Amino acid sequence: MDLRDSIRIIENFPVEGISFKDITPLLADGEALREAINQIVNHLKDKNIDMIAGPEARGFLFGVPVANELGIGFIPVRKPGKLPYDTYAVEYDLEYGKDRLEIHKDAIKPGQRIAVVDDLLATGGTVAAVSKLIEEVGGEVASLNFVIELTDLNGRDKLQGYDINSLIKYDI
Repeated sequence: MDLRDSIRIIENFPVEGISFKDITPLLADGEALREAINQIVNHLKDKNIDMIAGPEARGFLFGVPVANELGIGFIPVRKPGKLPYDTYAVEYDLEYGKDRLEIHKDAIKPGQRIAVVDDLLATGGTVAAVSKLIEEVGGEVASLNFVIELTDLNGRDKLQGYDINSLIKYDI
């Protein structure tokens, strides 16, 4: 199955000049969704992963079923004020400003091997921040996994040294 067939491309969204890759048709197609999950699981199954981490919100959509298939837990990585317990946080730069991500302080034990799962690798800023947060609390980032990678945005450049798995690659 070619997962690319389940991605809808919307030109000039959200602004002129952007070619948006819409994952909602993939999410609506049970066979395509199962295939995407299986491909990520197959990449991770021999990597001795302890936990899956996923940034909100689309990282949850793919990360939780991957964690379930591997029989391990899931760590939600959230924006400020969304987690109810004590948190660790990392601030990172956006194109026009800053943002912040948080995890619960008890989410990762030192030395645990964590795989990050998200829908999209674009410029790499979000996943670099997630990786930094995992490492700052003592976890090891074992793999970074994406449904889609926009190769022309060079997100991999911010992620050198990590195992990176992208199911579909687009030049933008």
